[in-house]
Amino acid sequence: MTNTTPYPVRLARDISRQIDQLSEHLAQAPPRQAAQILGQVLDAEEGILGRLTTLVATGSHFAKDHTERGTFPPEVWLALGRAANDLSHLCVNLDEYADDFRQIAQTPSASSITMTPTPVVSSLVARRRR
Repeated sequence: MTNTTPYPVRLARDISRQIDQLSEHLAQAPPRQAAQILGQVLDAEEGILGRLTTLVATGSHFAKDHTERGTFPPEVWLALGRAANDLSHLCVNLDEYADDFRQIAQTPSASSITMTPTPVVSSLVARRRR
């Protein structure tokens, strides 16, 4: 039987499956590898988040054209536009941590360190105690 699903729809499904697989790898990755994965995923230009932002912005432009023709309701265009803007802001906010991900990804593994570093209370933990 011939698969009648259009190629772009199959491609979107395949990408979704691969993102699920990547999530599984990330959940089990050691810190250095997790930082490498997150650094690549969150890269605003070349990473998954940046590419997803571009995809949603493209969808917004597409929806705008179809809204102007009357084939899409205006809410669809507005929702995609808001999502694209939100993702763009998220990329900008996370971009300031790109160097942190790179630094963690380049640090030697725990097995090569002879002394165990003293744990440091993070600001997140400190905030929880207030």
